[in-house]
Amino acid sequence: MTTVLTIEDDEITAKEIIRELTHCGFTVDWASTGREGMSKVMIGNYDAVMLDRMLPDIDGLTILRTMRGVGMETPVLMLSALSDADERVRGLRAGGDDYLTKPFASHEMSARLEILLRRHQRSSVRETRLHVGSLELDLVSRQATCKGVDIPLLPTEFRVLEFMMRNAGQVLTRTMIFEAVWGYRFDPGSNLIDVHVGRLRKKMDANEITARLLRTVRGSGYILG
Repeated sequence: MTTVLTIEDDEITAKEIIRELTHCGFTVDWASTGREGMSKVMIGNYDAVMLDRMLPDIDGLTILRTMRGVGMETPVLMLSALSDADERVRGLRAGGDDYLTKPFASHEMSARLEILLRRHQRSSVRETRLHVGSLELDLVSRQATCKGVDIPLLPTEFRVLEFMMRNAGQVLTRTMIFEAVWGYRFDPGSNLIDVHVGRLRKKMDANEITARLLRTVRGSGYILG
């Protein structure tokens, strides 16, 4: 059954979305805040996301950019009371697949979602594994291995490594990693990235070849590959 996540802070709108999509045969999960929505979308396996543009804590564009930054291709239908052309363009350029202005007709919303799902099913070939040298990341089982040996990762470590593997060969600054994985504005005084990269290195140290893949670029950030 197709599972949809709706990230919507307005309870009346959320209940309308849930009622319509349930009637159309979808299974619907609801997050009422941006933080909750970010958490659900990163650990869940949804077929589509209905994303409110204006949320009280983390705005929809931040969530969307984070999803695309870590390589998530889940179709996203943005919902917003902001109807001017510039806002629609911002939403689409940030990675949205469609943009629906509030208030909207429920049947139009569900029809647009069905179109996005059909388009995604036709055009996408799901990538299930990432490879950099001898390092392999299985995006379905959420498991990292090197030459058949498992590398146990916590969820955030997995997301950091996935982002780095999707951008292998590029120098990734701490800001880029932080905003892609956590979705917040980076605090230059934070050592959060260094802590997580350090943990990754320790877990990769058992294999010298793998350990050499992850390098520090002094004054800039990190590079994998």
